[in-house]
Amino acid sequence: MARVEIYVKSTCGFCFRALRLLESKGVDYEAHELTWGSPLREEMIQRANGRTTVPQIFIDGRHIGGCEDLCALDRDGKLEQLLAA
Repeated sequence: MARVEIYVKSTCGFCFRALRLLESKGVDYEAHELTWGSPLREEMIQRANGRTTVPQIFIDGRHIGGCEDLCALDRDGKLEQLLAA
């Protein structure tokens, strides 16, 4: 199974939605919490090519994007392929 990382804030509805989608697929993920001014925020921005919103999702180190991007991959049937790698 692919390594999935997701940068989140606990108060973010889009983060909640992305996490639920991953959980519904049985995906183990590593969540990086940014709520309280985490130093990981700068890491996320750099890895996400300047994107500052959460969630930011990475599969095997590849930047997927945010919640809507993850949902689009799922809707198009491409998410399973990425997760199976």
